[in-house]
Amino acid sequence: MSKPSAHYEAALADYLRSRGIPYVAVDEARRSVFAGAKIKSFDFIVYPPGGQSWLVDVKGRKFPYLGRGAARYWENWVTQADLDGLARWEAVFTEGFVAMLVFAYVLCGDPARWPTLCVHPFGASHYAFYGIPLSAYREHCRARSGRWQTVSVPTATFRRLAYPIGERLDGA
Repeated sequence: MSKPSAHYEAALADYLRSRGIPYVAVDEARRSVFAGAKIKSFDFIVYPPGGQSWLVDVKGRKFPYLGRGAARYWENWVTQADLDGLARWEAVFTEGFVAMLVFAYVLCGDPARWPTLCVHPFGASHYAFYGIPLSAYREHCRARSGRWQTVSVPTATFRRLAYPIGERLDGA
């Protein structure tokens, strides 16, 4: 059975393939256990040209997200377990690898309001992919929901730190 968010991961895989960027998809069904504890899996190992390899956890969001009658842009919440698991994987892989959160935004509404010109069509949707290193996200995140154990980075800070991943994949 596929995950409801699988289209975000499939769209990113298609984007990487279309650009000729080598990657390995991580099979969630083969979750690992370290020191007797399950570690949340990440989604891809990406091999950008001339730099560190990425351990990518894909976070699918809508842009904008329509909730409670208002449009919200740059949704970037994650669970604390997402951050803890990705940090543990980064420690396992050590040098040469950097943990990354990649927000796969399904672009909705008026294209004039879309966040980037780097838009990737996939299926019936259009996507934008924004990356932020785990270390930067952790440094700037704040509690969002104690009940759901979620955190997020304030919008202005996120917009300053996150970047269209194509900029880094092209070696820019």
